[in-house]
Amino acid sequence: MSTGVTFGALGTTAHVVVTELARLDRAARLLHKRLAELDQACSRFRADSEISRLHRAAGSPVSVSPLLYAALDTALRAAERTAGLVDPTVGSAVRDLGYDRDFALLDQDGAAPPPPTPAPGWWRVRLDSVTRRVLLPHGVTLDLGATAKAFAADRAAAELARELGCGVLVSLGGDVAVAGPAPEGGWRIEVGEDHAATDPARDPQVAIRSGGLATSTTTRRRWQRAGRALHHIVDPRTGDVPTEVWRTASVAAPTCVAANTASTAAIVLGAPAPAWLTERAMPARLVGVDGTVLLVGGWPSEVERAA
Repeated sequence: MSTGVTFGALGTTAHVVVTELARLDRAARLLHKRLAELDQACSRFRADSEISRLHRAAGSPVSVSPLLYAALDTALRAAERTAGLVDPTVGSAVRDLGYDRDFALLDQDGAAPPPPTPAPGWWRVRLDSVTRRVLLPHGVTLDLGATAKAFAADRAAAELARELGCGVLVSLGGDVAVAGPAPEGGWRIEVGEDHAATDPARDPQVAIRSGGLATSTTTRRRWQRAGRALHHIVDPRTGDVPTEVWRTASVAAPTCVAANTASTAAIVLGAPAPAWLTERAMPARLVGVDGTVLLVGGWPSEVERAA
């Protein structure tokens, strides 16, 4: 039997589940601590965060903490694996579209944004693994939103399982990572557009025993500028929101980072996403803007899930 705790963190909902009830309080305390550390390191909305200090030092090599270095390295590797479809240098584009503060404080409408420009490119950010120094060029603003929560989920699940000696599931805004022994039948996860309001009658349920599962969607974190609907997923190739082909993409992978990287890339790619995911043997469930569901890469059908 497993049981869990839910709390607010990183502008979203954090959920931790363990297979041993007696270890739940300790799991929640440790997850709280790790997420506070991540926020201090990576939040672009905090003037006192480490990444904000890195932005202010653009043009000069800066020594960073092991946590920020690992988060940056993860983001750059995701960019490389997707040939730039998921790129942390979209910070200026995201800000120009209006997402310039915690979403709960965001103006839901306003003036038209400036003309979009492509992201500067992830390859311009230099990391030195020996000295743990980062060189961020002038004019490059980072946004780790596409990988940071998944990165934190993977790290936290692994650490909690190791420290507590039981099975652990960590979900951060719907980015799910599991570690340790799974409960009987696996970890059962409802896959929906709103991780905080899934409906068993509407949203499918899948089970995983290891790795991660992530859902990216354009139906949440939406706002308007000059009457135009915008959302938080940006195409680095244009600096604008992508053409909406899929409103939701859910992917299972060996890690939550890999799953979330692929789900974000699928939203950005649009029509080519099914072939892209199939080539990489990544199980995915894509929901079109008209509600049509497409299963690719071995994602189980309704009949298979029931069985």
